[in-house]
Amino acid sequence: MYATGGMHPMRRWRRNLALHCPRLPSHRLGWQADLASADAAISPVGWEYTLLNLWVAKQRITPEQAINIMLSTLVEMLFDVKQAAGVSKQIKYDESLAAQVGFAQVEDVIAKTQSRWQAWEDAKLAEHSPNKAPIIRQPEQLREHCSAQLYQMLVQRLNGEHTLYDLAVQMQRDVLDVTASLLPFIQLRWIELVTISDLPALIYPRQSSKPILPPAVAPKSLIACVDDSTLVRNTMEALLTSAGYEFLGVDSALRAISVLLARKPDLIFLDLVMPEANGYEVCEQLRKLSCFRNTPIVILTGSDGYSNRLRANFAKASGFLGKPLNAEAVLGEIRRHLEQGATSFIAPTR
Repeated sequence: MYATGGMHPMRRWRRNLALHCPRLPSHRLGWQADLASADAAISPVGWEYTLLNLWVAKQRITPEQAINIMLSTLVEMLFDVKQAAGVSKQIKYDESLAAQVGFAQVEDVIAKTQSRWQAWEDAKLAEHSPNKAPIIRQPEQLREHCSAQLYQMLVQRLNGEHTLYDLAVQMQRDVLDVTASLLPFIQLRWIELVTISDLPALIYPRQSSKPILPPAVAPKSLIACVDDSTLVRNTMEALLTSAGYEFLGVDSALRAISVLLARKPDLIFLDLVMPEANGYEVCEQLRKLSCFRNTPIVILTGSDGYSNRLRANFAKASGFLGKPLNAEAVLGEIRRHLEQGATSFIAPTR
């Protein structure tokens, strides 16, 4: 069996990958590109199961790793059901599950779930969900009763952005131990457990092998990506070619202008930080050439600050995209510039 959905499927997926497949890139764009390549092979069970089967088939993870992720997912889901009140059941039998990843034993799943729930109850945590995020509400009281080192660690981690499950993986501890250690502060209301949203979901075509972009965009537009990261170029290539575009990858800022001149792409993604020259400098040089005067140039960077946006505006960039990239944002930039024929430069925002 397999389970999907729940309160935080993306958070659960990310932390289980970090826990059981630490060597597998956790780049969201890579997951999206793999989903796009799977397309018609997407399982009716969901995208997570599709990726597990795909990665096992490509020998990127072992069947044992896939089974461990399945076990963790099933235990978390059944734990949530156990904790929930007023749940009705609906059983669906489906023989469409592919068997590449092997099987998790139902007995093991139930035994692990029961053991976790019993320990949770014994620790007086039954009313607290591990899907909630701790946030400090009374910092002064907490500071007085903690060592300086512990207080700094709590301030850094308990910011309301990470669930108890997430924190347990980050700290390499069991979620029961993490929650139990915070319980006295929760009871004093110095720390509160709050409900937070999931990470943005992946997008993928359902029951269709057609490009996932609207037909208004030319399917053979040439999109270039100038980035010294092999991972970024490869995942961009997989995503864009699956969406019906031609792709041009350039690994060096020094080679960028000559390669782009030879191919004249319809849109350019340009990394900000590269060894030989930064993205601003390359963008400024491209804008001096008549053939690139109106070509959309989107700056890619992990530092999405006002000063960077202002400088990108001075360099006459057309857009600004923060890293880590996600597929929806990448495709959205392409749609915005190529559908609307956008040639205006970005406006700095405060």
